[in-house]
Amino acid sequence: MPAVTKPFGAMSIAELSALIQTGSVDPVDVTEAVLAGIKASPDKAIFVTLLDDRALTEAKASSKRLKEGRSLGALDGIPIAWKDLFDIEGLPTTAGSKVLKTAPPATKDAAVVDLLKQAGMIAVGRTNMSEFAFSGIGINPHYGTPHNPRAKDAPRIPGGSSSGSGVAVAAGLVPVAMGTDTGGSIRIPSALNGIIGYKATRGRYAMGGVYPLATSLDSLGPLCRSVQDAVWIDAAMRGLAVPQTARKQVQPLDVVIPTNIVFDGAEPGVVAAFEAAVGRLEKAGCRVSRIAFPSFDELPQLMAKYGPLVTAEAFALHRERLAGPAAADIDHRVVARTRLGERTGMADYIAILEARSRMIAETEALIGDRFVAMPSVAHVAPKIEPLLADDDAFFAMNGKTLRNTGFGNFLDWCGVSIPCGTGDADMPAGFLLSANAGRDEPLLQAAMAYEETIRG
Repeated sequence: MPAVTKPFGAMSIAELSALIQTGSVDPVDVTEAVLAGIKASPDKAIFVTLLDDRALTEAKASSKRLKEGRSLGALDGIPIAWKDLFDIEGLPTTAGSKVLKTAPPATKDAAVVDLLKQAGMIAVGRTNMSEFAFSGIGINPHYGTPHNPRAKDAPRIPGGSSSGSGVAVAAGLVPVAMGTDTGGSIRIPSALNGIIGYKATRGRYAMGGVYPLATSLDSLGPLCRSVQDAVWIDAAMRGLAVPQTARKQVQPLDVVIPTNIVFDGAEPGVVAAFEAAVGRLEKAGCRVSRIAFPSFDELPQLMAKYGPLVTAEAFALHRERLAGPAAADIDHRVVARTRLGERTGMADYIAILEARSRMIAETEALIGDRFVAMPSVAHVAPKIEPLLADDDAFFAMNGKTLRNTGFGNFLDWCGVSIPCGTGDADMPAGFLLSANAGRDEPLLQAAMAYEETIRG
């Protein structure tokens, strides 16, 4: 195997693909090195399962194809990690919870797992997560909490719920990991760990075999190193042999920044990093306007009156489990938050859905074809210990962490979090670029065109 300058897991998909497709490295060597790197990592909370046998079998098949001139495309031989709520054939899907350890094993892969396998990708393991995907923090009392690899002073949160996926990529263990996003669970860990996170429009991908949290809000997407990587993964997740996202002549973006809610209590360092990126966009000719979003003011009032949509649907999913002895084996913070959904009756739930439909239509009309920009998270990754010691501090931080991204889930947006600099303690800050539902292609085109500008 020729000398390489960095671990395979620390490469972008495009970078590693170039080596594999030209025969400079073999998928078996890549897979063995990635698995060895994961095992050598001092942070044992990043992965909950390694798939050595499956990974090596898939890698050998990839190697054989490539040697025979039958490459499946740019993703053939690329390792990927899956969040612990995607079905993997032969294994129980534990969703970050020990109460599901004895669940029946999956009889087949989740639909998107199968599609990426068909594209030649190598499933190397399943990553840790907030239990039942119900936290933006990433703390897990059962399997440990992955530590943010960018922290230099003390252990800091990874962000959730796709905590292990974010850390696995940021730590250079895998080039890409899959996440889910119900209130920010892709974009939050991406922002806090300084990587790319793409949340697709809800319904863009097949959801079969994905353990749910709130089906009205759940969406999927990759955590990776570049928007280009996300485009390749997006195409394969939709069963396409090649991406359809076109590179067009760079046009100035028309960006709108909300003036209400999203900057409330934001850390000065995060705001400075965000505004610096906005300044670079303006210098590049982009049009930037700042307006208040009525839906942002209405949503907290709606939740105060009826309860959050996510807790209502999560309680419906877990109500029998919470009423039985299994509740004692679930993270008490998850139990407490889920039980809040019991307060939302059927009439209240219908009222939420009706208000949501109206708010989506009103906000779509307000935005039109423009893109929405805001800080992905209003703060950098906080230290873990104070949140473990104080539940009130945990819930307050969880709400603040989920706030900005949560608007996008409720309003059915797609979004990409792009690193835009650092804030306090030299920790990463994220720039969230969003668009109305179904505008994934224009969003990805814009994010690709202006990624370097936003990064600075």
